Parts: sequence; C-alpha cells; structure tokens
Amino acid sequence: MSHHYSGPDYGFPHGDARLDLTDVYAFPSPGNPGKSILIMNVHPAVGVNPQGPTTPEPFAPGAVYELKIDINGDSVADLAYRVLFSSGESGAQSATLRRVEGAQAAGMSSDGQTVLEGAPVSMGQDAWIAEAGDYRFFAGWRSDSFFFDTLGALNNLRFTGEDFFAEKDVCSIVLEVPNSALSAKRVGLWCRTLDSVGGSWIQADRGALPSQSVFLTGEKKAAYLAGEPADDARFVAVFAHSLEHAGGYTPEQATRVAQTLLPDILSFDPNEPAAYPANGRTLSDDVMDRFVSILSNGKVTRDNVGAHDDLLAVFPYLGPPHILRSVEPNGKESMLRLSSV
Repeated sequence: MSHHYSGPDYGFPHGDARLDLTDVYAFPSPGNPGKSILIMNVHPAVGVNPQGPTTPEPFAPGAVYELKIDINGDSVADLAYRVLFSSGESGAQSATLRRVEGAQAAGMSSDGQTVLEGAPVSMGQDAWIAEAGDYRFFAGWRSDSFFFDTLGALNNLRFTGEDFFAEKDVCSIVLEVPNSALSAKRVGLWCRTLDSVGGSWIQADRGALPSQSVFLTGEKKAAYLAGEPADDARFVAVFAHSLEHAGGYTPEQATRVAQTLLPDILSFDPNEPAAYPANGRTLSDDVMDRFVSILSNGKVTRDNVGAHDDLLAVFPYLGPPHILRSVEPNGKESMLRLSSV
C-alpha cells in the first residue's frame, strides 16, 4: 500500500496517523519549465489498525515535515525544506516553511531560513494557496492520489481491479520551487516526519520510493523508518529474503534486485519529463504495476487499477477531499499572497 500504514502491524508510526508518510512525488511544473513540483502526502484519513477514521486535525503541531534533497549523490541531504504547523482558534492550522542548506540539512532540527509563514491549512474543497517570491505552497486535506487494489494484494495477488483508495483522503504538502533553488542537474529526494519526544527530535517515518516498507517486518521495519538512506545497504539482505519468499527468486537474483531498490531515494532531474522510476514521479504514474511485477518475479504484472480522475490541471494538482471539513483560513498573510482554486 505504497507507504501508507508504515508503523507496526499496519498501524501508524509512533501511533500517530499525522506522522504517517504515504507518498512522495516530483515533476516539472506544468507550463513553467523553470520550476518543479514537490509533493509530500501524509496522514491517511482512514486507518486499518485500528480501523476507522483518524483525527480530523491535518498535521501534528510540534512535529516537522521535511523534504530532503541530495545534490552530490552521496545519499546525504545537502538541502532541506522544513514545514511546521501551529493550531489556532476553532481547530484552524497555519504553516511555516523553512529552507536550510549545507551540513545542517542532514540534521534533525526545526531551524532554517523562513520562506513563508502563516499559510492557512485547507480543510475543505477550496485549495488555499500561499505565494512568497518564486515559491508557491499548499497544505491541507486532499483526495488521495495513490491507486491500488489492496484487497487483491492481500489475497495472494489475485486482483479484481477494485481501488481501495478511490474515495480516501490524505493531507498534502505541495511546494513549487524554482529549479535554481534545487540544482542544475539530477538530485535525490526523500521525505520524513520528525516527532518531538522528551525535548529531542525523533524520526518517525521516512521514504521516497513506493512500497519499500512492505519488505520489512518487526525490528527491521522500525530500524528502517528511523534510518538514513546513506545506511540503506544494511537492509539489502532483508529485502532479498522477502523477494525470495514472495517471488521465488534465487538468492543471487534477489540480492541483485534488492540492490536496485536501495537506497530509498527518488531520482529527479527537473530538466527532463517525469516518469517513474526513471525520473521523479507524477500523480498518474502506475507505480504499483511495477511493484507487483518485481514482487512476483514477473508472474503478475498489473492490478487493473488506473489513476484517479479527480486530479487538477492547476496547482496544487491533487483533487479536492471527499469529506467536507469547514474550518476557515486563520487570516494570517504575513510574507505571502493567498488565493484559492
């Protein structure tokens, strides 16, 4: 299920749905070749363990939602965008976006140069968009763009084409950035959530490529979610073991395939068209057909589910949420311009 429900036993990291990273996307900004769109989806609106709706509050105040960017190919972040949320009256939330470069980008912190602050979090159908300089920003509830026959996967890959996520919502952070703020060449991307525990930052979840955590269980999964891409080689053996079991790979084949899945970083060249897995990931890329093909060693190649038809042609590109939520923007407009679609 992509990276949904990545905590223990299909639960949530640290028991908090708001910290659950679901998907990462990166693609050139449509109609604007000088900019890129980076998307971090979190917080499934419906849980499976425990079952039922999660909290209506979109993001966790006191947490950090972070996009990491490796510029020189060493799997260590050279640039990071950090988003923090505060709560106001009647449950309204606002966001602050910060940018940090150099050695500090690889650390755990809420610090950074403020790009914008006071951006209202969208709760309803309208997408409240904040602008500051060359940046555009959105945060709030959206229709989940991920598509997959989850029940078919749980039934030994016997797919019926029923999309488990067709009417599900998630919370999205969407950032339009000038390419000059990234790099003139290919970069590596991943996202993570940080939780404040006892006055210290603890990494709750991280990921980039879809469905990586499926290969891990128990202590290995916890270590993976708390780890860094630069150390992902230590998980090749456990990935390979899962591939042997699920797809009937030989040990040598499984190791070779596992090495192509790690480190868990999404490769993206903003100067080229996006298409997963070669370059970034668009909202309509059928990543799970590729995943089931790898998992089954080519025995199953598709789940018969296609992209959602509620995607927008304009920023923030994700469709409106299926459930109406009525909190209005908090009115803060410092350092930004607001609009809605």
